[in-house]
Amino acid sequence: MRDNRPLWVPSENAVATSPIHAFMERCNADFGLSLSGFEDLHAWSVAERENFWSAVWDFCGVKGERGAEVLVDGDRMLEARFFPDATLNFAENLLPRRGEGDAIIFRGEDKAEDRWSWDRLRALVSKLQQAFAARGIGKGDRIAAMMPNMPETVAAVLAAASIGAIWSSCSPDFGEQGVLDRFGQIGPKLFIACDAYWYSGKLQDVGAKVATVAKSLDVPTIIVHYAGDAEAVAAKTSGASTLEAFIAPYEAKAVAFTPLGFAHPLYILFSSGTTGVPKCIVHSAGGTLLQHLKEQRLHCGLQAGEKLFYFTTCGWMMWNWLVSGLASGATLCLFDGSPFAPDGNVLFDYAEAEKFAIFGTSAKYIDAVRKSGLTPRASHDLSSLRLMTSTGSPLSPEGFTFVYEGIKPDVQLASISGGTDIVSCFVLGNPLQPVWRGEIQGAGLGLAVDVWNDDGKPVRGEKGELVCTKAFPSMPVMFWNDPDGAKYRAAYFERFDNVWCHGDFAEWTEHGGLVIHGRSDATLNPGGVRIGTAEIYNQVEQMEEVAEALCIGQEWDDDVRVILFVRLAPGVTLTEDLVKAIKTRVRTGASPRHVPAKIIAVADIPRTKSGKIVELAVREVVHNRPVKNQEALANPEALRLFAGLSELKD
Repeated sequence: MRDNRPLWVPSENAVATSPIHAFMERCNADFGLSLSGFEDLHAWSVAERENFWSAVWDFCGVKGERGAEVLVDGDRMLEARFFPDATLNFAENLLPRRGEGDAIIFRGEDKAEDRWSWDRLRALVSKLQQAFAARGIGKGDRIAAMMPNMPETVAAVLAAASIGAIWSSCSPDFGEQGVLDRFGQIGPKLFIACDAYWYSGKLQDVGAKVATVAKSLDVPTIIVHYAGDAEAVAAKTSGASTLEAFIAPYEAKAVAFTPLGFAHPLYILFSSGTTGVPKCIVHSAGGTLLQHLKEQRLHCGLQAGEKLFYFTTCGWMMWNWLVSGLASGATLCLFDGSPFAPDGNVLFDYAEAEKFAIFGTSAKYIDAVRKSGLTPRASHDLSSLRLMTSTGSPLSPEGFTFVYEGIKPDVQLASISGGTDIVSCFVLGNPLQPVWRGEIQGAGLGLAVDVWNDDGKPVRGEKGELVCTKAFPSMPVMFWNDPDGAKYRAAYFERFDNVWCHGDFAEWTEHGGLVIHGRSDATLNPGGVRIGTAEIYNQVEQMEEVAEALCIGQEWDDDVRVILFVRLAPGVTLTEDLVKAIKTRVRTGASPRHVPAKIIAVADIPRTKSGKIVELAVREVVHNRPVKNQEALANPEALRLFAGLSELKD
């Protein structure tokens, strides 16, 4: 039975004092409107994109020259250009403050702590900018980094952006081939890496990997000290120097910001799939800045001086999103390492000590905290926390319940979804509407999001493809090494003409929110009926006996049958009674069509570096087909557990 009460309702005062309310009032005044709520605001933002995005530019105080035109060819997704005459610099917009106030706070598990003032951040940006220029790095050149989520990484990306260089990063836990599969495609002019890092309390040596990657890339390399011996790693790496030696000749001075076009490339991000070499997705400086400002200032209510935290690595687009928090004058709270080292309290200890206003994490983390038996609500003072966001995979209804019962009863919980493809969100939270159990609050402002059936018709009350029917600023500029745009078009525009098809299986709710049921390419199709994998996970993973699950469709007898793999809790075995209990739970909680034909226990489940389980890779192994990009996985050895299983032969 559906609970007809929301989990959270914004107070009148919270609504009245929110930046999004102030924005709406300004739009009413400037454009002669009478918008009175989020639904009104969203409808206007899509219908009048030129006025909306101009208003975002002004309200958020973008530094730059806007130019006369806002949108050219707006009715054509692939040809549309936002602010075609504008000039700005991304780094200038991310350095709005000076002084001794905190710009960045850093923790590396329980091994490292640091605080960076705005002046300290500016000083390193200045020195790096000068050092980059002295190396001949300039507009359009690529800088590649294999770095932890630490302050030096933020300074380096700002220095790159200040001169118009293009930044690309991954985390240091990537294998050699995984790094080269990414950076080898983009021809960087400089490689930046750490000397070592901590994970689960253990020192992880990367010296040999750095040397191999640097040799293959054949570019100068900068070694940043973190957990090891930077000088020793630099000495063993051809063409390398330490960060200290690299910037030693330069004194900090005012940072110079090169004016660049709105569409000038800022980032190259990489798809995390396992179906081939990662796609190199190029994002613009202007589109990234404007979209992030809109999401952070309006949807998240971020204000200057607030503490913004996201649990992420430098290989996930949420890191790029987090860095943009500087543009609002917020303090970034960075964390590197395991969120369970030394124990499951570490991030909540951090939140309490630094008084996070926004705590961003993954659905998997929330579920892991729930299953660990922790109740941060009872053990920590989280009074400053007003917004918790969750992404990476769909947050289950039980995950919603746990946040309110176990973490904080009066927090706004925003489940969000978008991705690397748009370096932002299609659907997310907002401070003006209630939070309902299991639902994302709504679509992003300025984004014509909808759910379509296979015939290209909008649907309500049934599942379909998540689409966006109008162009938006943070669409990729292009894919790298895709001169005619064929890969780009194939990725998003082959399904429906002139409409972005995102690849998520979604459904509108009666409250105007959305539920993401999983990836479209991982949906199950037994008997010709599409089923989202998340619907099965939402049932099975709530059982104490099941730690984690993965579901695929196996081609069988001219149809598809549902196969469920479960990683069981310690000490649990898959008995006939447990199999029966799982099937009963799925049948009653979802439907008879969702009940798996086979349930198989496995010791591990493969996932990407950002924690997403990889149904497609397992499906390929089960069908004896090759998995091309295993370097994208955090635990590729787990794939072997799914090969040649006797249980799948009858």
